[in-house]
Amino acid sequence: MTTHGVTAGTAVTDTARAPAWRGGFGRLWSAAIISRFGDGLRTAALPLLAASLTDDPLLIASVTACGFLPWLLFGLLGGALADRVDQRRAMWTADLLRAALMAGFALAVALDLAGIALLLALAFLLTTVQTLFDNAATALLPAVVPRSALAGANARLMAGQQVAGGFLGAPLVPALLVLGASAPFTVNAATYLVGALLIASLRTRAPDRAPKAVGGTLRAEMAEGMRTLWRDGPLRGLAVATALSNVGIGALIATLVLHITGWLDAGNSGYAAALTAYGAASVAGGLLAPRLALRIGRIRSVLVAGIVQTCALLVLGTVRELWAAIGVMALFGVMGMVWNVNQATLVQERSPAGMLGRISSAFRTLAVAGAPLGALLGGLAASAWGLNAPALLAAGAFTLAVASLGVLIN
Repeated sequence: MTTHGVTAGTAVTDTARAPAWRGGFGRLWSAAIISRFGDGLRTAALPLLAASLTDDPLLIASVTACGFLPWLLFGLLGGALADRVDQRRAMWTADLLRAALMAGFALAVALDLAGIALLLALAFLLTTVQTLFDNAATALLPAVVPRSALAGANARLMAGQQVAGGFLGAPLVPALLVLGASAPFTVNAATYLVGALLIASLRTRAPDRAPKAVGGTLRAEMAEGMRTLWRDGPLRGLAVATALSNVGIGALIATLVLHITGWLDAGNSGYAAALTAYGAASVAGGLLAPRLALRIGRIRSVLVAGIVQTCALLVLGTVRELWAAIGVMALFGVMGMVWNVNQATLVQERSPAGMLGRISSAFRTLAVAGAPLGALLGGLAASAWGLNAPALLAAGAFTLAVASLGVLIN
């Protein structure tokens, strides 16, 4: 496990310890999996709904952009609040709010009242609530599992979420749509409610918190989190690389439904198959991530993942076959999990006590900054140069990310 004095490229030297399911982790894992299953339904169904309302790539991409924008506006605030409040309470309250939002949206869809404007508003509001939920969850995990088990816990959480969202949730969307356009969103609302009940029943020890300065304000605490992140070389470099890669990811996910259903002419079933391949392969990535980090280090694991993803995106943008897209999405899922697990663990390992919420939010704010820009650029690229152009744009963004990360290691 890396410490503050170990360089970013040094291999992790301890063994990857598995977290115990007792003591709260099992309940936290279950809540995350159930909520992500509902997210998977919505993530697959929302672009299909948007595509049925308009054929303008920029408008469809704007739905994705609105889903990222709150991280830029409220991400730092969410992290500062997560370090101040009861993180468990913050999480179940956020899930109740998301359940209410999704239930209202499902009703609007059922009544045929959902237009593009409502989709944009929903994406913005859900992510606004998510800024508090995700930062609280990141800060809560070290209170549930010991430090030596963080990598294993992150891997199991992320792999399980990908199975629930991509492997189980996405393929069910065509079947649920037979019941009505609102069905996926109704189920999503129910999963948030179940998740809230599970988190509310969780009992954890109080997290370590640094003493608050007399007269300290949320603004000062947010600034402190950003300064602490920026002074840490490995975290700063990883945040920059992640921001660059997210320009590509934003472009890709904002237009993937058009790439699969339009450029490949594979229809809704082809789109569901690509998402399923991504989700299923992510499980393998969750198993691979801690082992790869033990051999070559966390930063170098992210570097390898970025190189492979760059090559995969080039194939996606040039090979006009559904089987190639499915294979690429599977490879993208494996390497995306390697990136995410090692990134999250590095943030948790290197953050001082009582500052994890602020540092994780500062990291996310910097990292996510590229996603809304990428989503809009993807929509413009698809309109100007064709539906495969966003994949090639994404490959270019990943090339820059890999280059910046290579500079950090050397």
